[in-house]
Amino acid sequence: MEIGTRIDETGTLSRDGGAFCLRRDAGGRYQLELQRTPVDLVEKRVRLVGTLVGAELVSADGVAPA
Repeated sequence: MEIGTRIDETGTLSRDGGAFCLRRDAGGRYQLELQRTPVDLVEKRVRLVGTLVGAELVSADGVAPA
């Protein structure tokens, strides 16, 4: 995928050290840039909407329960 691609995927939100990532239902994972820390959604299935800003890095517009 190209940088700037809109992302709308589901998966499991997890913590990786001090960062958050999405383990994608489709396989693979994205590291997330988040404005808000969704600690209540960690290890739960979520929907991620955002923009690809780097290799496997997404600037998240929103993370919500799936």
